[in-house]
Amino acid sequence: MSRFVRKGKPPTGFDYIAPTLSMLENELRDKVSEGHEGKRKTESMWPIHQINWQRSRYVYDMYFKYNKISKEVYDYCIQNKLADAALIAKWKKPGYERLCSTYVINTKNYKFGTVSICRVPKHALGPDTVVEDPFTGCLGCASGPGGQRNIFGNKYGQYLAAIQVARDEERGRRDAAKLTKAAKDAEERAAEAAASAASGGGQKRAAEDEDTDEEGGGGSDSDGEGPMPATPWAVTDAERAMETADTSEADQAAAQAAGSKYAAAGSSKYAAGATPGGGDSDAKRPRY
Repeated sequence: MSRFVRKGKPPTGFDYIAPTLSMLENELRDKVSEGHEGKRKTESMWPIHQINWQRSRYVYDMYFKYNKISKEVYDYCIQNKLADAALIAKWKKPGYERLCSTYVINTKNYKFGTVSICRVPKHALGPDTVVEDPFTGCLGCASGPGGQRNIFGNKYGQYLAAIQVARDEERGRRDAAKLTKAAKDAEERAAEAAASAASGGGQKRAAEDEDTDEEGGGGSDSDGEGPMPATPWAVTDAERAMETADTSEADQAAAQAAGSKYAAAGSSKYAAGATPGGGDSDAKRPRY
């Protein structure tokens, strides 16, 4: 967390995403210091592009898609480079909803002034075409149906925001189930105690209930459900399938929501009867 402390005090609500960002930063640091033996020259850069994508996607989804963080937290992440502002700006545009990196759309980085093959839609490729960008390791980030489920084919292509939100919902479900079970058990014990008191065995029955509570009461795994995972990455097939089936419609909706937030802020600058270029809309314009 040293990186966060250096940049000043984080805004309220940053604690919700701080653990995941900290793990991603540690992961990036380990990959940078990792040996490059047996790898291609460009392959050593894959984790940097991929973790940058995953970290930026996490912040982007938490703000625009799930509304789990405030604008202050989002701006803090952008200003302190905890998320790639240039990459997020591209995600807001149609056709770039799943762009892996701004590197792959820079025509100066590829021969003949083209872009990476990972930007070619699936339906435009041949049946046996192998897609793998040599600089980022992307397996295909073009928008539209039939796209790559996990654009990197590893844990760095998972949508961590969706996983965290699903775990929070599961944790809330478990807590609600425990409260319901505890209330039901309390009602049953009260009914049994009343019946025992009526029959004259109330004290003995209450002592037996206390012994039962001490032996097996309140266990976190008593309902057969294990503890929640500590890692931000997926650990089950259900979590690995989150946001990966065909995210074109979901990504487009998130991009539209992202654009509408800024469009609403920008439209307020123009008063009624004024034009974006300034001046009166009815004023005569010079001819050229």
